[in-house]
Amino acid sequence: MNRAEIILDVLESMFPDAHVELNHQNNFELLIAVVLSAQTTDISVNKITKPLFQKYPTAFELSEALIEDIESIIKTIGLYRNKAKNIQMLSKDLVAKFNGEVPSKRKDLEALPGVGRKTANVVLSNAFGIPALAVDTHVARVSIRLGLAKDNDSVLEIEKKLMRKIPKELWQKAHHQLIFFGRYHCLAKNPKCGACPLYDICKYKDKELKN
Repeated sequence: MNRAEIILDVLESMFPDAHVELNHQNNFELLIAVVLSAQTTDISVNKITKPLFQKYPTAFELSEALIEDIESIIKTIGLYRNKAKNIQMLSKDLVAKFNGEVPSKRKDLEALPGVGRKTANVVLSNAFGIPALAVDTHVARVSIRLGLAKDNDSVLEIEKKLMRKIPKELWQKAHHQLIFFGRYHCLAKNPKCGACPLYDICKYKDKELKN
């Protein structure tokens, strides 16, 4: 077995049910939640999306909302003013160009305000079942520590390396498993190196200090 296969085997045993932890009922809610989750925890986002979606359940309502009302609901998360502007403008675009529906093409998604490649990848994969590998801070950190990417690789370089090393049909699940591994095991500051089944192949330079 090569490195990627070993890692995928271990992740499958550790997190067989890894999934999106952003609460959502439909594609619109998923898109908005992912945009709001930038540089913010999923837990924080889930606290504000419940009242947000109750008041503005579709792109039609959110596009007509007062920006001050949106800000007052989401003000507990980072960059809330900019995010409020983005999700309102994004909703206006969905109404004007896609009849309020979330588009399933990458170029259409990435043209929406506040939507970059990572957000588009999450939506394509989870909303439409289109294979994609989103690289967030957890995925990037874990990929570098486990030797699937290098320290100085850009997010796009990490994504391309993972796409080459992981079978396409496993991209969606592997993405969630890498996030779970980074979020609950291979933490940024206090990784659980002493109890890690991937310790022997890990390239994290400080792993002996955490053992």
